[in-house]
Amino acid sequence: MSRSQDRTLDLLSQSQAAALPVCRPPPLLPLCASVSLLGGLTFGYELAVISGALLPLQLDFGLSCLEQEFLVGSLLLGALLASLVGGFLIDCYGRKQAILGSNLVLLAGSLTLGLAGSLTWLVLGRSVVGFAISLSSMACCIYVSELVGPRQRGVLVSLYEAGITMGILLSYALNYALAGTPWGWRHMFGWATAPALLQSLSLLFLPAGADETAAHKDLIPLQGGEAPKLGLGRPRYSFLDLFRARDNMRGRTTVGLGLVLFQQLTGQPNVLCYASTIFSSVGFHGGSSAMLASVGLGAVKVAATLTAMGLVDRAGRRALLLAGCAFMALSVSGIGLVSFAVPMDSGPSCLAVPNATGQTGLPEDSGLLRDSSLPPMPRTSEDQREPILSTVKKTKPHPRSGDPSAPPQLVLSSALPGPPLPAQGHALLRWTALLCLMVFVSAFSFGFGPVTWLVLSEIYPVEIRGRAFAFCNSFNWAANLFISLSFLDLIGTIGLSWTFLLYGLTAVLGLGFIYLFVPETKGQSLAEIDQQFQKRRFALSFGHRQNSTGIQYSRIEVSAAS
Repeated sequence: MSRSQDRTLDLLSQSQAAALPVCRPPPLLPLCASVSLLGGLTFGYELAVISGALLPLQLDFGLSCLEQEFLVGSLLLGALLASLVGGFLIDCYGRKQAILGSNLVLLAGSLTLGLAGSLTWLVLGRSVVGFAISLSSMACCIYVSELVGPRQRGVLVSLYEAGITMGILLSYALNYALAGTPWGWRHMFGWATAPALLQSLSLLFLPAGADETAAHKDLIPLQGGEAPKLGLGRPRYSFLDLFRARDNMRGRTTVGLGLVLFQQLTGQPNVLCYASTIFSSVGFHGGSSAMLASVGLGAVKVAATLTAMGLVDRAGRRALLLAGCAFMALSVSGIGLVSFAVPMDSGPSCLAVPNATGQTGLPEDSGLLRDSSLPPMPRTSEDQREPILSTVKKTKPHPRSGDPSAPPQLVLSSALPGPPLPAQGHALLRWTALLCLMVFVSAFSFGFGPVTWLVLSEIYPVEIRGRAFAFCNSFNWAANLFISLSFLDLIGTIGLSWTFLLYGLTAVLGLGFIYLFVPETKGQSLAEIDQQFQKRRFALSFGHRQNSTGIQYSRIEVSAAS
C-alpha cells in the first residue's frame, strides 16, 4: 500500500471519528457545588425544624419541660456519637460512601420521626438524624475540598455554610405553612429527605475521591490541572499521631482545636438565644419579636456568608478570621455595656402543657408560643453544626389567681444597672444593642462560621483527615453543650452584662490565637499545605497577596518528641 493510500485511510478514519458523537463528562463543578449546598441545606433544616415542631409535639404528647429538653438534646447526643466514630468511617470507607450512607441513615431517622407515636420513638428518630447530619457535614467538607482545585476550594466548601443558613430559613417557612395542618409536624420532619435525595443523585455522577479523579484524565481539570500522585508509598497515621511531633501533627491539632473552641467560647450560641429579648426591647413584642429574630437574623447570616464566599479565595482565610473575630469582640462587648444602662430581663421560658388535648390553654402573656415559629426553651441555635440544648433555670412559680398552670419564669438580669436614663436615651441604647447583635451575627457568619471548617478540611494529611476532622468536631459539639448549659448559671453568678463582656474578652484571646497560630492557606493545593506543615510553620503575614512560591517560613521548635 502506497503512502498516499495510507494518508487517505488516516483522513477517512479521522473524519469518521469526528462524525461520532462525543461523550462529554457531566459538569463536575456544578455537581460539587450542589453536593455542598444540598448537604448544608439538609443540616440547617434538621437543626431548625424542631423550632416549629416542638409546640405541636408539646400539645399532642403533653411534654414537660424536661421531656422537651431531652427531645431537643437527643439530636446533640447523636451528633456527638457521629463525631466520635464518624472519622474512622470516613477514612475507612471513603468520603463519598460516608455521605451516601449518612443519607440512608437520615432517611431512616426521618421515617421514624414521621411515624412516631410516642416520645421514645421521637427521641430515637432525632438521635438517628443527629448522627446522620453530623457524619454528612464532616464527609461533605472533606470530599469537596479534596475534589476541587485551590481556586475553587474556598468558595465550594463555604457554600456548605450558606446551605445551612438557607436550610434554616426554609424550615421556618415550612413550619409557618404547616402550622395549622393536622399532624403537620410529621410533614415537617419528612421534608428533610428531599435535599438529601437530591444530594445522593448528584453524588452518583462524581468520582469517589481524588485518586479516582487522577486516574481519569477527563476529570483532571476539576483539580485545576494538578492531579494528586498515585502510589503505595503513602505514610500511615494512627489516631495517636494527632498528638505527636511527627509531621507537625501536634501543631495542626492545636490549630484545629483552637478554632473550634474559640468558635464556641465566644458565646455565639447564647447570643443568638437572647436575640428575641433584644428585639423585644426595641419594640417588637410577642410573636413578632421572635419571628423577626429568626427570619431577620437568618437573612443577615445568608448575606454575610455569601460575602465570605466571595472573599475567602481573595482576601484569604486568615484575613476573614481576624476581621470576624475582631468585630465579634467589639459587638458582644457593646451588648454587655448597653445592658449595664438598660436592664433587659424578659428572657424566654419553658412552658409545660399539662395535657395533650390539643387546646392551648396558655396564659395570656405567652404570645411567643402562640404566634411564633420559634419554640419555647429549649431551642436550637440558628447556626450550622451548633445545636443548642439550653437549660431553663426555674424560679418559684407565682401563679395568678385562678391560673394554677402558670409556668415558671426564667429571669435574666444584668448586673449593676446604671442610673435611670430618659426614655429617648433608653431607645437609643436598645437600638445600639440591636445593631451590635446584627454586627455580631454578620461577623460570625463571614469569619468563624465558614472558615473554621474550610481550614480543618485543608490542614491534615489525606490519610488521617477524616479522623482528625471528627476529633475536632467532637470538641465543637462538647464545647457547644458546655457553653449552652453554663449560660444561665453564669448570668446568675456575674450578671448578664459581665457575661457578654466575658465573651468579648474570649474573642480578643481568639484574635491573638488566630494571629499567632493560624496560617494562610489560600491559593495552595492540599499537597503543598501538607508539605509545608510537615517541615515548617507558615510565616505569619497579613494584608498582602501570597502565592505558594513566595511564602516565607520559620521552623517550629519542638521541646520533646512523643
